[in-house]
Amino acid sequence: MTMFSDVSSPLVRLNVGGKKFCTTVDTLTQREPDSMLAAMFSGRHTVFKDSEKGYIFVDRDGKHFRHILNWLRDGEVPTLKDTEYSELLREAEYYQLLGLIDGITAVLNKRKEDEELKTELTRTDIIKCIQSEKVRFRGVNLSGLDLSKLDLSLVDFSYACLKNVFFSRTNLQCAKFKDVDAEGSIFHNATLRECEFTGANLRGAVLAGANLQSANLQDACLIGCSFCGADLRSAHLQTADLTDANLEGANLEGANLKGAKLKNANLKGANLQRAYLRYVNLRDTDLEGAKLDGANLLGAIR
Repeated sequence: MTMFSDVSSPLVRLNVGGKKFCTTVDTLTQREPDSMLAAMFSGRHTVFKDSEKGYIFVDRDGKHFRHILNWLRDGEVPTLKDTEYSELLREAEYYQLLGLIDGITAVLNKRKEDEELKTELTRTDIIKCIQSEKVRFRGVNLSGLDLSKLDLSLVDFSYACLKNVFFSRTNLQCAKFKDVDAEGSIFHNATLRECEFTGANLRGAVLAGANLQSANLQDACLIGCSFCGADLRSAHLQTADLTDANLEGANLEGANLKGAKLKNANLKGANLQRAYLRYVNLRDTDLEGAKLDGANLLGAIR
């Protein structure tokens, strides 16, 4: 490795996490003069260059770096999926690209507003509806609504589209979520006792601190969900997909996990006492500090 502090050269070769890029000092310094990249190539700091190939190494994931360069060149926010915007936002924050951060935030806010316009009901409509004895929102599109802190117990949401709905601290006891699409929804600290989630898509949902005692989550897609500190005592999780789920500190005492997928799941410090784990593959599951007293582990792969 050799030292590199020459900003007079028009070209800069970058190796970002193994992906190669070629740009100019002007591109890296002019649009976002207060960024980390501008500081690196301002001439005030010394950076390291590969003596053989001439690339300056940056220890970050290079997946979205082309979008960062295009932003610095043109000032245009790329069109991406929401999950990709989250990844790009993380990189923009690392490189301290304040203009790009504002641009991404504006796009996401506009999308949320547009999504709310597409929903069939508003929060006010929901509040009016729950005055009646029996409420059903079966098959209704409620995407993006803020339904936090409401009493929605016993409500039937079966087959509804609930993407990115905010249910934080909502009382949903005994509510029905059969086959709903609730990807990315927030159930933080919600009451979900005895709820039915059979066949539901909850990919990436946040259920940290939620009360899910005796909830039925059979066949549910729970990939990448956060259940940190959640109460899942006696929950039914048969054949649920918990791949990459975070269950750190969750209480799964007496839960039925027969046939559940737990690849790369985080169960650090979880309470699995008397849980049913027969024939479950636990080889790629993090069970550090988990309580397994009385758990049925017959045939489990560890």
